[in-house]
Amino acid sequence: MTVAQVPPARLTVIAGPTAVGKGTVVTELRRRHPDLFVSVSATTRPPRPGERDGVHYHFVSDAEFDHLVASGQMLEWALVHGTHRYGTPRRPVQERLDAGEPAVLEIDLDGARQVRAAMPQARLVFIAPPSWEELVARLIGRGTEAPAERARRLDTARVELAAADEFDHIIVNDSVARATDQLEEVLGLSR
Repeated sequence: MTVAQVPPARLTVIAGPTAVGKGTVVTELRRRHPDLFVSVSATTRPPRPGERDGVHYHFVSDAEFDHLVASGQMLEWALVHGTHRYGTPRRPVQERLDAGEPAVLEIDLDGARQVRAAMPQARLVFIAPPSWEELVARLIGRGTEAPAERARRLDTARVELAAADEFDHIIVNDSVARATDQLEEVLGLSR
C-alpha cells in the first residue's frame, strides 16, 4: 500500500533506535508545522545540556513517575536502556484526540507496542538509520553518553532495529530534510 492510499491517522507514533535522529526529524516537522501537537514525554533521566523542562521532556523524580503510573496518568511507559523511565502523559494526548486533532508521539519500541495494543488505530512509523555504522557514528558523535551507556544503548538499538517490521511505515533517516518530507507524506501534511 502506498503512502498516498493511506488516510491520515489521528494518532501517529514515531519510534526508532537511539541516535537515529528521531528528535531532529520531529523538530524539523514542528518547524514546518508549528501547530502540530507533539506530546512531551516524561522521563526520570536528568536533562542534557540545553534541554528545558516542559519543552523537551517533563523531568520528574522516580517517586513522581511512580505516582503517574499508579494513578493511570501514563498512556505508555518503559524502562529504556535499563536505566531511566520514559512515558507519555495520557491527558494532553487524549484531549487533542477528543478535539478531533492529530497527535504525534515520539517514543521507544516498548511504548509503541503499548500504544498499538491500547489504540490499534494508531499509525506507527519507524525511523531507521542508513546503516549500523552510521548509527554508531551518530551516537559517538553526540558525545552525551559515557562508554558504558553507549554500549547499553547500542544493545537496545539492535533489538529495536530487529522490530522495524512491526511498524506501518519505515523511513530511513539518511537526510533530515528527506526523512521529514516522507514523514509529512505519511501524516498527510502539505507544505
